Amino acid sequence: MDSDLVPDLEDADLDVYGWVLEHRSLEVDAVASATGRDPEEVRRSTQRLRRAHLLHVGPDDTSVAFAVAPDTAASQLVAPLEVQIRERERMISGIRAELGRFEPHYLQRRSAGESLEVLENLQDVRGALNRASDACVREMLTSQPGGGSRVPEAMQEALRRDEAMLKRGISIRSLYHHTARFNGPSQAYVAAASALGAEYRTAHELFGRLIVFDRELAFIPAQDGSWGAVVIREPSTVAYLCSIFEQTWDLATPFSNAAGQGLEEVAREIHETIIKLLGAGLKDEAIARRLGMSLRTARRHIADIMEELGAGSRFQAGVAAAMRGLLGADPGLAAAEAGPGLTDTGVPEE
Repeated sequence: MDSDLVPDLEDADLDVYGWVLEHRSLEVDAVASATGRDPEEVRRSTQRLRRAHLLHVGPDDTSVAFAVAPDTAASQLVAPLEVQIRERERMISGIRAELGRFEPHYLQRRSAGESLEVLENLQDVRGALNRASDACVREMLTSQPGGGSRVPEAMQEALRRDEAMLKRGISIRSLYHHTARFNGPSQAYVAAASALGAEYRTAHELFGRLIVFDRELAFIPAQDGSWGAVVIREPSTVAYLCSIFEQTWDLATPFSNAAGQGLEEVAREIHETIIKLLGAGLKDEAIARRLGMSLRTARRHIADIMEELGAGSRFQAGVAAAMRGLLGADPGLAAAEAGPGLTDTGVPEE
């Protein structure tokens, strides 16, 4: 409690207040005797009660006092605060009105029909995501590449947003890389949101970062490597993105299978995928990005694989893997690295 407005009240104050309420008197010795309090303690209590406007003492006779209704005392204390709040509200309205004059110029940057909008900074992206979440009425789909790179603060914000949506009956489905199963914060996030009804699956590779609301509004990363995003409202493009999500979702593994054999299966799939990517000629950085793991972790896996294959070079590892039939048929692995993809960009994770 703000001591400038009202002191921290104590149990003794209840006794003194009750006595005055019943006897309309403030004889210190009488109050002390009846309440079992020390006279000096009664005097200090009286001062606190008067500062809290809970006790009024007669101007001529200090032994005459009366207790004030708590609601009345509270109204007297909060009156200055309410004046300040109203003043702050006027200031807020003024700021919004003044800056709102620039809104038309900002909106001019949207493409015709507002089917495409570029958000250039993290604050705008988060604000747009929060507004879209509030307006969502049916479903949210997300693809979140990266196994352990999610910022805890962003995850807390996303969990609060998701919780509000789930309580409104909105369906939430999210895709992660397999490596998310080995990340503590991601495990905790999924456990908390799953308990509220959200669904999560993981895959060894994802098409990129994507958030879709009600199959009408999609967010994808900006291509400049910033924390910006592109907001898409054009129906055919949003439907196409949703179809990519559904195809990946059907092939993904439920996150609930993370224990026991589930983790073993995930680890095996990651291991086999790295072998295929090595065979396709991808570099360490590209492999780490494709699988949503750190470069250090990717290099540790690669070193283990080369030792397992008895290879001294990537070329030898590729030959050995091919001879053992480990590469299989996986068209498009190298082609996906021909240009910057969704995972090369930076729509901030929820």
